[in-house]
Amino acid sequence: MTARDLSHLLEPVARLRREEWCVAGVNQDVAYRIVAEHHYAKGASNTATYLHGLYPSKWHWYNECVGVAWWIPPTKSAAQATHPENWEGVLSLSRLAILPDTPKNAATFLLAGSRRLIDRDRWPVLLTYADEWRGHTGAIYRADNWEYAGLTKPERCYTIKGVMTARKAGGHTRTHAEMMALGAVCEGAFQKHKFVRRR
Repeated sequence: MTARDLSHLLEPVARLRREEWCVAGVNQDVAYRIVAEHHYAKGASNTATYLHGLYPSKWHWYNECVGVAWWIPPTKSAAQATHPENWEGVLSLSRLAILPDTPKNAATFLLAGSRRLIDRDRWPVLLTYADEWRGHTGAIYRADNWEYAGLTKPERCYTIKGVMTARKAGGHTRTHAEMMALGAVCEGAFQKHKFVRRR
């Protein structure tokens, strides 16, 4: 059974009923497929500190997952700017992806359930961003009582064949010229809304 086979359980105009859904771990292959198909970045890190999925309450297979929360440590500079006294305790929500036609508040339900599964002694500060380039305002983070920490500095966004492409490659950050040499298109410079959740 695939996530698409669950359409009979999903009510696009209804609010999610807590008793009908749950948040649990998810296989990385399944998580990556959902992100590739349903997140504008079309990809994710090769690693994850935590991977959580949204499932019907009586799920049996990872493929029943209809949403993914993907957590990794942020860059050192982002962590230090967020929590300088313990920058190694910052964990970032790198990807949050939900299948179409899920209940209206599914993303916030997944987000809240996912952060409750994180070891907050090890990770006292959670960090995420809402991308202005995609028209995101961070409504789901506000609904989960995250602290709004303002706008980041504008950064250039690049795509290759319509897919968002990061400037960072391993330990190297590509220059604008290097991105152009790859065949990338510069979509412009955009800010992100920054959100923090402290223990």
